[in-house]
Amino acid sequence: MTPPDQPPYRSGFACLVGRPNAGKTTLTNALVGEKVGIVSNRPQTTRHAIRGVVHRPGGQLVLVDTPGLHKPRSLLGRRLNDVVRDTLSEVDVVVFCVPADQPVGTGDRFIARQLREVTAPVVVVVTKTDAASRKQVAEQLLAASQLVEAAEVVPVSAVRGDQVELLEDLLVGLLPEGPPLYPEEQTTDEDVERQIAELVREAALEKVFQEVPHSLAVTVEEMTRRPDPKRDGGELVEVHALLHCERPSQKPMLLGRGGQVIKAIGSEARQGIEALLGARVHLDLHVTVLGEWQDDPKKLNRLGY
Repeated sequence: MTPPDQPPYRSGFACLVGRPNAGKTTLTNALVGEKVGIVSNRPQTTRHAIRGVVHRPGGQLVLVDTPGLHKPRSLLGRRLNDVVRDTLSEVDVVVFCVPADQPVGTGDRFIARQLREVTAPVVVVVTKTDAASRKQVAEQLLAASQLVEAAEVVPVSAVRGDQVELLEDLLVGLLPEGPPLYPEEQTTDEDVERQIAELVREAALEKVFQEVPHSLAVTVEEMTRRPDPKRDGGELVEVHALLHCERPSQKPMLLGRGGQVIKAIGSEARQGIEALLGARVHLDLHVTVLGEWQDDPKKLNRLGY
């Protein structure tokens, strides 16, 4: 039982929404204090609701970073929007991210309309304040506060850490009283294979720029662990992953001349995977063409969407 002079312990779920590339994943990672979601400046980087767990002395905040809500152009797009709507109906507080460095647009207004049906309190966060002038931030705070009926409006820079702790305090204060939902040491409930696939996709998005952004999916086909012959008591993890693109013309872009691009993707992804697993990793990547998978229900199911 909580002593009378101590505030009650609070726990619950906060969902981050915003148009694609509004800084939701960067903010999730900053709040959790470690990387739980991949970050890229390509829109629609997040394709699943990622849970990050923030542990505080007086409460536990479970962050759900959703894909960006947008007007869908494919079956994948419609499924991503469904992920967001399902999540919104089950959370205790909604964090609506509006970037400071871009004017409020039709995408933000589209989301604001969706939020009118939500019963949970909405906290508007003006993100990326490090990328905007003071005047821009002030104007954006005013514009954002007019979009929805907000419990709070907070300017934040996840990159610099400005006001991140203040936002945490506000969010925990809006949660219901209740016991912790996750053990102390857990910071995400993403399964390891999906995290590995996402790290490979993040590295690939950085290397292929404009050519293959939405057409890329990654699956981990096999993962085996064995004793590391080079490190006494260490572990070597062998990971075999497939990069799926939609068109034959995209395959050589992912491979690069003499396999240069796929090698660069592999070495960047391997660093993240080794940090995640705490073991040496042998990463084997192959590229395959999975025609028009974004509009094919069976292929989407196979890829886990």
